Amino acid sequence: MRKDTQCVHSGTHRDPDTRGLNTPIFTSSSFEYLDTPENVYPRYFNTPNQKSIVRKLCDLENAEEGLLFSSGMAAISTAMLAFLNSGDHVVLQKDIYGGTHHFVTAEYERFGIEYTFVSNRAEEIEHAVRKNTKIIYIETPSNPLVLITDIKATVQIARAKKAISIIDNTFATPINQNPIDLGIDIVTHSGTKYLGGHSDLCCGAVLTRKDLAAKIAATAANLGGSLNALTCYLLERSLKTLAVRIEKQNQNARGIAEYLQKDPRIQNVYYPGLENHPAHAVAKNQMKGFGGMLAFELNSRAPNPERFLRNLKLITPALSLGGVETIICSPAKTSHEKITAAERAELGITDNLLRLSVGIENSADIIADLDRALSG
Repeated sequence: MRKDTQCVHSGTHRDPDTRGLNTPIFTSSSFEYLDTPENVYPRYFNTPNQKSIVRKLCDLENAEEGLLFSSGMAAISTAMLAFLNSGDHVVLQKDIYGGTHHFVTAEYERFGIEYTFVSNRAEEIEHAVRKNTKIIYIETPSNPLVLITDIKATVQIARAKKAISIIDNTFATPINQNPIDLGIDIVTHSGTKYLGGHSDLCCGAVLTRKDLAAKIAATAANLGGSLNALTCYLLERSLKTLAVRIEKQNQNARGIAEYLQKDPRIQNVYYPGLENHPAHAVAKNQMKGFGGMLAFELNSRAPNPERFLRNLKLITPALSLGGVETIICSPAKTSHEKITAAERAELGITDNLLRLSVGIENSADIIADLDRALSG
């Protein structure tokens, strides 16, 4: 089945008694164990509601197995810790979600895990690899500057160095990008964003092959970041419209990026769908669509960032991303607040930088709101 059909049909648990079209909500935290092939328990990541979504996501990402988590950070941290021991080393792209960056800097040292942050260029990633490197971690498109990392080049390095490759595929979604097809070992998602898509869920996912999933599941059971049945139901319902939402958001974001690029009040626009994006060719090669995320910097002709945000009427300054409504934020004050000012400066995250999560509204209305705010 093609992706839009998989969104609707893959993984659905059909109840033979009611013959309903949707997966029932199994609210039990206790399940009988006599004469069953495995012990079912929410913290073991194997309830019917959890499995239904994992099957759908596996089909969408072309993965063998996966796990569903209570947040994106639970998915990312568990996927890493499952393979790391004291004395191991991790190479990470430095332009990544601030929460992931903070997790590494706040927790790794006390576990005796070494790490190196590098740019997203393949030669820097390769140069940073050591004999004890266990994981190479990338995020593409990245948060917040929408940088593009060459996935195939990263995979070649990881395989040559016998390291596990992990990618955060949140910004792209399985509709726009399938890293496993390009050789990545483990794909993670903050399902809070596009997978949920309505700004009302908190969840995460890991998709990979069976042997790696078994190792992650063992650690996950100890850390306990599982998802309840009611949230599973809402997530499965949301996933049915993932393809149509992403198609609209791709279309809207490209048009808005082109508009902002021509506006004299904008210093820079970061969107891989623009032909002048430094990695446009790489993005075009590894992505089916360029996504609904973009970033831009205000220049001296525009209002200051806070005034600009307060001038907006349709677009809402808010945390997170990936919902059906268009929202905006200052990464320096939200997603990357926990890293130091010096680190933000090194990454290019200025106080004038704004991250726009484009929704499914009419693009003309979004552009009109941006123009009003820039004029105020």
